[in-house]
Amino acid sequence: MMDVLRALKQPKVAAMLALGFASGLPFLLTANTFGYWLREEGTSLKAIGFLSWVSLAYGMKFLWAPLIDRLDAPLLGKWLGRRRGWMVLSQIVVAAGLIGMALTGPHAGLSTVAGFAVLVAFASATQDIVVDAWRIEIADDGDELGLLTSAVQIGYRIALLAADALILVLADKIGWPGAYLSYGVLMAVGVAGAMMAGEPSRADAVMAANAAQKPLWSPRGLWDAIAGPFIEFFTAHGVFALLILVTITLYHLSDYVRGPISNPFYHDLGLTKSTVGWVRTIALTGTFSGIAVGGFCALRFGYFKTLIAGAVLQPIGIALFAGLALWGVTIPGFITVMILDNFAIGFSGVALVTYMSSLTSLGYTATQYAVMTSALAWTGKFLKGFSGAAVEALQSGRDLMHAYALFYLGAAAIGVPAVILCFFLVKPAPKQAEAV
Repeated sequence: MMDVLRALKQPKVAAMLALGFASGLPFLLTANTFGYWLREEGTSLKAIGFLSWVSLAYGMKFLWAPLIDRLDAPLLGKWLGRRRGWMVLSQIVVAAGLIGMALTGPHAGLSTVAGFAVLVAFASATQDIVVDAWRIEIADDGDELGLLTSAVQIGYRIALLAADALILVLADKIGWPGAYLSYGVLMAVGVAGAMMAGEPSRADAVMAANAAQKPLWSPRGLWDAIAGPFIEFFTAHGVFALLILVTITLYHLSDYVRGPISNPFYHDLGLTKSTVGWVRTIALTGTFSGIAVGGFCALRFGYFKTLIAGAVLQPIGIALFAGLALWGVTIPGFITVMILDNFAIGFSGVALVTYMSSLTSLGYTATQYAVMTSALAWTGKFLKGFSGAAVEALQSGRDLMHAYALFYLGAAAIGVPAVILCFFLVKPAPKQAEAV
């Protein structure tokens, strides 16, 4: 983290921090935080779980990522360039969607507010495609890629704090609609970051050459845009390609599955929004520590050992919440669990992002990274839709807190296969070996 702060005078690092913030801000506003708002309005756990499928947009972004690689953004692309044009366009749509959620809310009907949430999710997923591509393409070498990865993680985690904790304090003061309206305006931070960002000249040259040799609307160009990234990825990694994608798919699965239940769980524990908000603010120390330690381990011990450590830490952090359900919540205990969980998620997040970033190829960056993050998101974001129904089913014959405890232990157990698969990745394919 200190390396990032010292490097903020570099425009690309400052831009990366702002873009990381803009990427993280909408994520929970259509997921966990949205669930808190819905629960306060009396929405059932089952409905909250199913509404979390809004975020399936993040698992589908590989479908339109080839267009992001090959086409300029409407209106803005010619003025700002390919990457920056898509950044600003997606940020404007995210802001509009959040303002729409604020002006309607659950009182206008779940279908209306969910429609705006879908708009936010798709625009946010588009923003993620282009921000991730820019981060990889703008880096001059592996060390700078690591620095930019840390910067985007810090910005992203600050945004999650704002959207997961500070918004609860704000909603206590001015209500949920006012809070969502304020966060729509906050997307201006991302626009400022996009304006600071420079276009990645090396990647632009490769993409321009691809466009000249294989125009998108020609059969050859269309085939290259859609199939080229996959062919290149599987050619580069051989039989390890499938193992890579399966491991990525399962890596954060336990964290995704417990996501929609977290805020309703705190609500049902009897904690106030302000209490949860301030504890999450304190627990940010765990997040930043996890990012710092994860980044250090990736450089010192290599991607694979760090990946394994992150896979082990995540289920442990999630299982700790079962203790809160079984033995009751105290503020010191809640703070401790939140710090440890945040450390595990921060560490594992850096480990996975750094690993995935090392696997992309210039010219196909957006699509290949989108494929990997879609693999990461798709299964988890689908299964988490059943999390509310799972808790309600577990409640049969037992009280609600025991049902929550069993759910968290089950979510932690889901993380075990990822640990096992990570060990198989320790014997890397040729391209992976070069990245370590």
